[in-house]
Amino acid sequence: MIEIGGFNVVTWLAATLVMGTPLVLAGLGEFLAEKTGVLNLGTEGMMLVGAVTGFIAFVESDSQVLGFVASMVAGAVMAALFAVLTQTFRANQVASGLALTIFGVGLSAFMGRPYEGEGIKGLAKLDIPVLSDLPIVGPIVFSQDPMVYVSLALGVAIIVFTYHTRAGLVMRAVGESPESAHAMGYPVIALRYLAVCVGGSLAGLGGAYMSLVEPHLWVENLVAGRGWIAVALVVFASWRPGRVLVGAYLFGGITRLGFELQGLGVPIPSQALSSLPYLATIVVLVLLSRDQTKLRLNRPASLTKPFFATG
Repeated sequence: MIEIGGFNVVTWLAATLVMGTPLVLAGLGEFLAEKTGVLNLGTEGMMLVGAVTGFIAFVESDSQVLGFVASMVAGAVMAALFAVLTQTFRANQVASGLALTIFGVGLSAFMGRPYEGEGIKGLAKLDIPVLSDLPIVGPIVFSQDPMVYVSLALGVAIIVFTYHTRAGLVMRAVGESPESAHAMGYPVIALRYLAVCVGGSLAGLGGAYMSLVEPHLWVENLVAGRGWIAVALVVFASWRPGRVLVGAYLFGGITRLGFELQGLGVPIPSQALSSLPYLATIVVLVLLSRDQTKLRLNRPASLTKPFFATG
């Protein structure tokens, strides 16, 4: 164990992966949507609806698998509603996303009221044989719950998909120049629908991770702004999936650090410590926004722009 003044570094790093997992899932989902040119600001609402739906499904069925599946379906349905508004009716993406979040906040509060404060058994850790016994790295990476492994595998899969497959190339083409993609025979609107719905399912899964795994209970507004951080992560990562993972774990580590400092009795108000990840988000975005050229080069050229098929 590595300790600094009573602060266990290994425990903190292991908890960082747990705290970062919902951000990884939601951030990767938002990445997929934005790579096709769709900005979905409804991530917070989708995470909340996914969280409460997964929690209800688990309580009523006593099946965590069913809970996670239900959360993905709920997130996808919410995303499909957003896609209908923005892709079929070409409503403003920013306004529609904000409306989706407001709707999700209210809907999740209504659905979860009978289950408010009810605790459940969390997801058990799954030690990887041999690897979990490695010094330092073992307890940090290979002694986690299954959803942490799923999120890591998903991150790697999306990196490979985005940069090393033909489908990933088409996805990027739709985001950069939908007119060219359409001229080559690709169904731009259908592909945007698919990306948005898959992204919504991942956001719902990220919300369910909070209600079913950590802290494995339901309270109103459980997500507490992490959906907004997930959206900011995509910008922070310059629309690169690998950086989304790094950013998610960075903010997860900052969040956990606040809890650790409270436990050590550091004379800093708990409200200030709880605000650390949100302050870090603001600082990073401010720093990134200073380089407008880099942002323009990395952001999908058609982001937030409606597509009108011709010919």
